Amino acid sequence: MPGLEALSGGYSGGEPPVPIPNTEVKPASADGTWGATPWESRSPPGITVEGSPTTVGGPSFYPREGTLSNRPDRHQRKSGDKRRRDTHDTGQRREHRTVTSVSSGQLPKWVRDEILRSTPKDRREPALNHLAKALNQFADERYGAALPELRKAKNLAPRSSTVREMLGLSAYHTGQWEEALRELRTFRRLTGDVIHMPVEMDCLRALGRPGDVTKTWNLLQDLDVSATVGHEARVVYASFLLDEGKAVDAWHIIKPGRLVASPSPGELRRWFVAAKVALAAGDKDAARRLLAALDEQDPDFEGVDELRAALL
Repeated sequence: MPGLEALSGGYSGGEPPVPIPNTEVKPASADGTWGATPWESRSPPGITVEGSPTTVGGPSFYPREGTLSNRPDRHQRKSGDKRRRDTHDTGQRREHRTVTSVSSGQLPKWVRDEILRSTPKDRREPALNHLAKALNQFADERYGAALPELRKAKNLAPRSSTVREMLGLSAYHTGQWEEALRELRTFRRLTGDVIHMPVEMDCLRALGRPGDVTKTWNLLQDLDVSATVGHEARVVYASFLLDEGKAVDAWHIIKPGRLVASPSPGELRRWFVAAKVALAAGDKDAARRLLAALDEQDPDFEGVDELRAALL
């Protein structure tokens, strides 16, 4: 078959987007990954070269008509919107602070402050105690152990976005897709932050809701998201299209353009999925070029050996 649209030649010395860490998805059928936000994993986004594709992941849900969360937040509208985004006079996007970026130990002051603001006085310390225990377990990747503590914290502090986010991500890590969708939907409603929408798409994949995957992707196209969220959304949606047997359509979503000299982790995952999409579409030249770029940046990138073997 004719080759896919060519990649831009060479490497670019431009600054890459800020790295975005990733979470590991374990649907019933297969394993995979999506770059979530708070941490870094070595696992690539998943699509298998042979057999059924894997799910890529993150928190998920497609908001129902009429809910607050299906309307673009005033900070997130596309740049083409005549109404200017509120940038707090800095010209920059808001940075989302997440407790999941804390390795372990004492909760940061801003987390304590958020609990104090959102929780009745007699429930604050118990909620903080449960959250602190869950944080240590989360940092050790003991997500199943973190879940009971986070559920107790939620009962005490249901309006804490920190609790809802950690609960959603822990549920996601343990394959509790419906709970992850519900909690991360609440996180999005409480904060107006769309940072986990690619994860939402992945949960929808795992739940077998293809129409909602596409709806969530389309919704993201109307929002002004960061480059890192954009990369991860493309990884998930291209993987979904490959699930559906639409390799050429997937290429139009995932094609990386220029292969920059200093790629972010999200860009590396994009290259990996793009190589698999190219292979599935029958363009081995494009797949080999992407594989060579991955080898130059990270020869131990998980999944590269299988991809290399498929190209022989």
